[in-house]
Amino acid sequence: MGAKRQLYSVSDINRKARMVLEGGIGEVWVEGELSRVTIHSSGHWYFTLKDEAAAVSCAMFSRDNAAVGFRPKDGLKVQMLARPSLYEASGRYQLIASEMEEAGKGNLQEQFEKLKAKLRDEGLFDEARKRPLPILPRKIGVVTSPTGAAIRDIINVLTRRFPNIGILLIPAKVQGAGAELGIAKAIRYLNTRNDIDVMIVGRGGGSIEDLWAFNEEVVARAIFESGIPVISAVGHEIDFTIADFVADVRAPTPSAAAELAVREKGDLEDTLSLYDRRLKQSLKTMSQDFRLRLNRAEHSYVFREPATLVKQYRQTVQAMETRMADLLKLDAQAKASRLENANVRMAHLLQSGVRQAHQRVDELGMVMQHQMERKAEHDRQKLQRLGSQLRMLNPLAVLGRGYSLTRKPDGTVVRSADGVEVGEPLVTLLADGKLVSNVTGKE
Repeated sequence: MGAKRQLYSVSDINRKARMVLEGGIGEVWVEGELSRVTIHSSGHWYFTLKDEAAAVSCAMFSRDNAAVGFRPKDGLKVQMLARPSLYEASGRYQLIASEMEEAGKGNLQEQFEKLKAKLRDEGLFDEARKRPLPILPRKIGVVTSPTGAAIRDIINVLTRRFPNIGILLIPAKVQGAGAELGIAKAIRYLNTRNDIDVMIVGRGGGSIEDLWAFNEEVVARAIFESGIPVISAVGHEIDFTIADFVADVRAPTPSAAAELAVREKGDLEDTLSLYDRRLKQSLKTMSQDFRLRLNRAEHSYVFREPATLVKQYRQTVQAMETRMADLLKLDAQAKASRLENANVRMAHLLQSGVRQAHQRVDELGMVMQHQMERKAEHDRQKLQRLGSQLRMLNPLAVLGRGYSLTRKPDGTVVRSADGVEVGEPLVTLLADGKLVSNVTGKE
């Protein structure tokens, strides 16, 4: 009898397989392209992640995908943090994602922000320099791929809105290496023509890598330097590129760009018809008004009896002349009277002033004479005092009391007998004269 076989249920096997998958690999970062994206009403995402050689079913639950900054769509290349698992009910292997970001977006986003900041600081995004779109362009230039859906959408919308509008397509590569140079070259070429009134530059949707040519500096500067207004129409409504910020107008899609570029011909015709009716009505109203005014003028007194009117005006003028002459005469008389009164008042004021001046001069003369007499008396008394003092100080005054003053012939005063020599002449001054003598001896 053989060994007892061990039997497993399908559930057991699937459970063990799930545990092996989840425990043996754990969470890993996986890169691939999204396809068959389904967004469930519960908020969960279900999709397939594929590359050139393989595909795997995936899920991302609402509690995790709420933090993702974009909506998943087919063809979008992503990187996601996921753990392998197995759905036990069907035995289907799948990846359960907890984080997701656009592939390469980290590096590309950093480049995008740096270039955006640089060009903004240089003024390429300034609203003041952006031009309005023409109301009715003659011809519209389009820079895009000749084989993409964008050009078909643009042509369909333009021809529907304005069937005979001129459209000039400048084919350009819109993704991949060197695409930005071709786009810039096409923009510059359109600016060499004189028949383009507005241009549309753009392409359909795609990943950030697909749209990257419109984030290149060479394209931004070509748009900035364009003398023709530029409508940027790159990707879908949620996509923003550097070209959108520099362009005069940003359209969310190529179709929307075509709608912005030209109004519907029917609307323009309706507007012109409305203006035509208004103009005709205005002219009719003005004509009626002028006719009414002319009729009134024709029946007015001026045109019925012009001679009488002229005579009345002449009489009015003559009356005004007479009145003016009277007024001038009265004015002259009034001025003469005022002048005479002024002269009388002036003469009276002058006489009064002269009398007051004479009176003031007399008063000042009396004051001055009194002050001069007081001054003379004061000076006389002072002179007498000084004379008395001078006489008292005069050395000759003592001669009257019996004293004498002896001098040598040269005027030297003899103060001592030692000061003279025998035989030397002397002059003695007395109160009533002089004595001349010679020294005969000294004791």
